[in-house]
Amino acid sequence: MFENLTERLNKVFAGLTRRGKLSPEDVDAAMREVRIALLEADVHYSVVKTFIANVRERAIGSEVSEALNPGQMVIKIVNEELIATLGPAAKLNLSGEKPRVVMFVGLQGSGKTTHTAKVAKVLRGQGERVLIVAADPYRPAAIKQLQTLGERINVEVFTIDGAKPPELSRKALDYAKKGGFTVVLIDTAGRSQLDDVLMEELRAIQKVTNPVEVLLVVDSMIGQEALHVAEGFRDTIQITGLILTKMDGDSRGGAAISIRSVTGVPIKYLGVGEGIDALEVYDPSRLSSRILGMGDIIGLIERAESVFNEKQAQQQAGRMLSGKFTLEDFASQLRQVKKMGSMRQILEMLPGSLGQAARQIDPRDAEKSLKTTEAILGSMTRKERDNPDLLNASRKRRIASGSGTDVQEVNRLLKQFRESQKMMKTIQKTGGKGLSNLFR
Repeated sequence: MFENLTERLNKVFAGLTRRGKLSPEDVDAAMREVRIALLEADVHYSVVKTFIANVRERAIGSEVSEALNPGQMVIKIVNEELIATLGPAAKLNLSGEKPRVVMFVGLQGSGKTTHTAKVAKVLRGQGERVLIVAADPYRPAAIKQLQTLGERINVEVFTIDGAKPPELSRKALDYAKKGGFTVVLIDTAGRSQLDDVLMEELRAIQKVTNPVEVLLVVDSMIGQEALHVAEGFRDTIQITGLILTKMDGDSRGGAAISIRSVTGVPIKYLGVGEGIDALEVYDPSRLSSRILGMGDIIGLIERAESVFNEKQAQQQAGRMLSGKFTLEDFASQLRQVKKMGSMRQILEMLPGSLGQAARQIDPRDAEKSLKTTEAILGSMTRKERDNPDLLNASRKRRIASGSGTDVQEVNRLLKQFRESQKMMKTIQKTGGKGLSNLFR
């Protein structure tokens, strides 16, 4: 989402770090560029004005003028002020008597139903016994969608045909108390725009269920309109937190930077994809790092940990270093990498020059290459993946035909695989000392 903003800011920072000293004029010139970059990214003008003023005040002070590397000190200040603008991390409040109720509200199309299920999966993974309430009887197939999602994550969905949402929510709460549920998530109805009928219904649900959290789900790709939506809900019902969806999109992303500062409502989660696992707990320092091109290695590790089987990974690592790594292991790793998200999401989390270089790769080309590799591996038999030496010319032609590729692509994959095997054997034998010989 922040690719263009990141590139603009990195150019500004590169100019600063090349200078041994920074004059007030240098700082002012850099701040003008930062201001333009933020405004073009659709950050609210009042937020930009305050942010630039705070950074400038610190950047022309003693902490920069006395620093060994003034340019890097300015970057540090920008990072700190951006974190402050994004607002503090705020965990989901699950205090009080069980079952605790969490309401999900928002306009139609914001991703409310999907993110109700995403949060349910997260809470279930934390040991909570979750009940989802399908309180949107108006949108066609909304209840069926939620039931399908509930089946996927093994969470019960409560609904009563013909019941009004406030009455349905009250009965769901009674059912949850008797059934020993610890958390009740209510997916409320949305509208195409704010109106009195919607707000009255939400207030009625809020009154009968007394939720510990009311989470507003906002589409971050609608830009400044996201701020108006958040303010409209906040001024009518008691919003306690925000979920920003479609943070993996290609919009300018300014709403994510502005919304906490403008509305005063904390962000709780970020939706980063369509998958049921594509939800991140909001962390302003990690988001700031991504915006400034510093990557998010912690987030990358967490994604890897969520999809990789630790025991299987250890076994594969052992086989890698012993030179016994097979195409079957490679296929297994490929399936696990795909679970981490799109190539665009993964590349955006790489830090510094590594991330900048990786972002030069067209994610569509990378995705296509992965699909080609997966198709070739899928066209092999298990015996062939375990023993690639079996792949003679006849077998390669069969694999190429079955995967919709050609023999050259099959040979290219096998060459890459054998080079990886050779590298691992070299590391194992020399402790990495002979690795440079592979690149001569």
